[in-house]
This record gives sequence, C-alpha cells and structure tokens, in this order.
Amino acid sequence: MKIVLAYSGGLDTSVALHWLKERYDAEIIAFCADIGQIESLDTIEERALRTGASKVYVEPLADPFLKDFALPALQAHARYENKYLMAAPLSRPLIARRMVEIAHAEGADAVAHGATGKGNDQVRFFTSTTALDSGLRVLAPVVDWPLTTRESEFAYAREHGIEVPVTRDNPYSIDTNIWGTSIECGELDDIGRPPPARAWQLTADPGSAPDRPERVTIGFEAGTPVALDGERLTLTELVRRLNSVAARHGVGRVDIVESRIVGFKSRGIYEAPAATALMAAHEELEALVLDRETLHHKQSLAPRYAELVYYGYWFSDLRRALDGFVSSLQAAVTGDITLELYKGSLTVVARQSPNSRYSGPLATYEAGDTFDHRAGAAFAYVWSLPLARP
Repeated sequence: MKIVLAYSGGLDTSVALHWLKERYDAEIIAFCADIGQIESLDTIEERALRTGASKVYVEPLADPFLKDFALPALQAHARYENKYLMAAPLSRPLIARRMVEIAHAEGADAVAHGATGKGNDQVRFFTSTTALDSGLRVLAPVVDWPLTTRESEFAYAREHGIEVPVTRDNPYSIDTNIWGTSIECGELDDIGRPPPARAWQLTADPGSAPDRPERVTIGFEAGTPVALDGERLTLTELVRRLNSVAARHGVGRVDIVESRIVGFKSRGIYEAPAATALMAAHEELEALVLDRETLHHKQSLAPRYAELVYYGYWFSDLRRALDGFVSSLQAAVTGDITLELYKGSLTVVARQSPNSRYSGPLATYEAGDTFDHRAGAAFAYVWSLPLARP
C-alpha cells in the first residue's frame, strides 16, 4: 500500500507518519506545502525521512495559494460568522488538490491527514479529496489510533525516537500561513479568560504598539492588490510586506467562539494582519465603484461564500458560480485606498478611483449643489405609496 500524507512536521503528523507505516505496512510519501508558514521548513524533509517516509515533497505554493484561493475569498469579502478570514480553511483545498495529484503521479492508494475527528479539517480534507477523486481512500490516523491524549502521543514519539517540536510548555495547536494564523487549545479553552499574551504569534499587543499612527495606501487593479504606497509588487510580496506593517500596529487579531462544522462551538484566536487591511480596503473601493443594488446583493452573498469555504465545499458548483458573479464585477474595482493603522485599529482615510460613482456636486449641501430637490420630493411621494393605507 502507498499513502500520501499531508505532513507539517508537528506532533500529530510526525506520529501519524510512523503509525501509518506500521499499521498498514505501507510506503508513506510525505507532502508539505510551503504556504508562508512562520515555522522553518529547513529540516522538514530530513525529519520526515528519518521518521520513515520513503519520499518527501516540499513545495513552494504561496503564490498559487494567494492567487487561486485567498484572492477569490478576498474579492467575495468572505468572513466566517462575520469575523474569521479563514487562512487555514482556504489552504485545505490547495493541500488536498496537490495530494491527489501526487497520489496519481505516485500510484498511491490513499491520502492521509493529521486532523482530529472533532475538528473541521478532517471534513475539509475528506470533502476536497472526494470532489477531486472519490476513488481515493482518505485516512485519518488521529481518529483511528489508540492514542487518545497528547500525552500518549508524546509517549509514542519518545518510544519510537520521533522528533517533535511541540512541548508541554507550548500546549497550543497552531496553524500558520501567509494569509494568517490560527491558535487553539490549552488555556484558550477557558472562554472566561482573555488569551494569554504568549498565544499570539504574529501581531504586537495593541497597547504596546507604536504611539503614532501609520498610513498605507493600497492600489488595486481589477480587484487585485498590485501596489503598496505607490510601489508595484507581486501579490505575494505585497501580502508579506503588509503583514509586517499591520502586525507591528497590532492589526488583525480575532478572538471568536465559532460554530464548528461538526456541530459544537469552540474558541479560537486568529491573526490576519494583511488580510484584514486588504479586506477593509477592497470593501471600501467596491462601495465607491459599484451601484447600490449590485453592492447590496454582493454583500448578501458574502456570508454564504464564507460558509462554503469553512464547510470544505471549495470544489462545489455553488462556490464556482459565486466566483463567476464576483469576478464579473472586479473590472471596475480599480483605485487607491489609504488606511491609517493605530493600536489594533484601522481606518479608511482616503479613497480614489477612475470608476468612482461619487459625485461631489450631487452630494454637497453647499454652493454648486446640482441635485433637483423638487424631483426628490416627488420621488419621496412615489417611494412611500406602498406604505400608504387607503
């Protein structure tokens, strides 16, 4: 048997690699997607081979991750439960897609992941793999093995000489990529307490952030961020640079009790400095260039798009159809938005677009007002007729 394992080098996937090899007498091919994690991947291939992998793929995928997954979600303004920008959920279909491709190339019988049975990711990996190749088995060793606690996983790792980076002094489950970071478990399970300072991975404490605000101008062309403070950058370069600037000011923190796919609520904290700034800027630019009815309809679809991402339905017909609608509107989304970053907050302070629908002479109440006030009064009469009682 041959299995492709989504391998991060953390506790679960390190133990899973060895356990799968023993349990199925299988050849394990480890796959690690480099999508801008804060963790170093310099030794991950060596560690996977030492743990028992027959082959290791470590691939730089930050560019396609941003272009094919994060950017469509940005343009759709997808926030799960109006807060979470979903860096981890957006990465799962990319990882699943590449695992399926590797499985086909290597003649593998199954793919595997390190997600738990009560987590969201086990659903996302299963749905994505099924959509791409329903003939592949999807193995979830963390669900199947008898290691019911993290202590038992540590014991297994010690027994088999498996090197793992997680310690009891760092109890968090952390997932990072270029679009953001998610942190769960440990003290965070106590929803009556604020997150410990050590739990945050990317962002400065807003209270300790610089005492002077900083302004950044984000340039968009057809809905895609292309420039920062007038300098043209690739999407990946722009996100990296904006992450650094926004994180320095404590921007992008979220603490949420969310509704998991499997039915119960859990507490997680998330950091998405660049994504938060880009979302605010893109929303502001769309508000400037889209007509009222189109804008309001698009806003109504954003929660549904976010649900599809969160639920693991990236490869669904509905998500593709919503992408068609969203992308059809992006040609007009060109211009510059200036944000002010200050101690965890961001504020739009300037906006401009060649496609702006804003008219100063129509909007002003000062000299130069071109609005026909008598027509407005007549409009109010007609508009109110559905509410009039005979």
